[in-house]
This record gives sequence, C-alpha cells and structure tokens, in this order.
Amino acid sequence: MHAMRGARFAVRAAQLVVATACGTTSGLPPASFANAVDTLSLYALDGTPLSAPSGYNLAGNAVVRTDRAFRFDFAFNITPAGQAVLLPTGALGMGRGSGIQVQTIPFDAVTIAPTTAYVDTMAVPLDSGTVAVLHSQPTTCVFGAVVFYYGKVEVLAIDTVARRLDLQVLVDQNCGYRGLEPGTPRQ
Repeated sequence: MHAMRGARFAVRAAQLVVATACGTTSGLPPASFANAVDTLSLYALDGTPLSAPSGYNLAGNAVVRTDRAFRFDFAFNITPAGQAVLLPTGALGMGRGSGIQVQTIPFDAVTIAPTTAYVDTMAVPLDSGTVAVLHSQPTTCVFGAVVFYYGKVEVLAIDTVARRLDLQVLVDQNCGYRGLEPGTPRQ
C-alpha cells in the first residue's frame, strides 16, 4: 500500500515538474531572453584579411572568424562574378545543418520562423534589401532537446570594394523558440 502511494506521489511530482518547466504550448521551458534587433557586418571569405569575421553563429548571436571558430552557421562571400552570397554549412562542405529561407515580406512582418523549406546545401544570393530567415545547426539545449536557434536578417548594404555585408538581425536566443519579434517570445 505504501509503495503504491509512493509511486503515485512520484508520478504526480514528475507531472508537476514537467508542467512547471514547460511554460508554453511548445513543450519548451519558458523563454529567458528577450529578442532585440541589432546590426552586424560580415566580410567575404575571399579577398579580406583573416582577422575580418566572415562567419555568423546564431546560438551566440555573434560574428566569428572562420579560421578560429569551429562552430558557425553561415559564412559570407562574394563570388568571382561579383554576387554576394550567404553560405549555410552544407554549401561549405561542413555537412547539412544550418539553413536559409529567403522571404518575400518585409523584415518586421516576419514574426515566426517556418519549420521547413530551408536551403541547406547551396549558396543563397543576396541583394540589398533581401530578407531571410535562418536556422542554426542542430543544438542540444540545456534541458536535453535537440533543436535549432532561429533568426531573421535583412541586407542593409553590400560593399563590393570593402567586400563587406551589413545586416539587420534578430535572433531568438531561447533554444528551440521560433518567435522573431522584439520582446520575449511565446513560441
């Protein structure tokens, strides 16, 4: 009798912990970080100093040097024909992982990241004004789930002489969340 009561208590306690930890309908823990818009610059992989950051890591919301960082989700380059491109890991020969989805709506109108139809093995051409949603390589969150980080970018300027790309970005730093609006995400 006591063993049965103890087992029921343990099951109920586990249910309570799960219900408390999962503060959203997505099954993810409550969001800890507020989303904010920022700007950043990337420099082409080719024709720029090694010290210039060419890569971008969504999980850290940071530009990185591709010669020093083993973990980045995208890199910027300018092709010999002069086309600016964003390269997911699959296009860099690093295995499929990150993805890019060009949008047809303005940056501010993108409020949630889609779950499918990302380009993950080819360079994605960029022009001034291009808006895209990005997802990171698969990431293991502190709570054990393997998910993606999501973000959105808008090309503000492409300087082919300096070989620089200026972007407006918003990255949801809450592991697994897809909300792409400023403030604390709910999804």
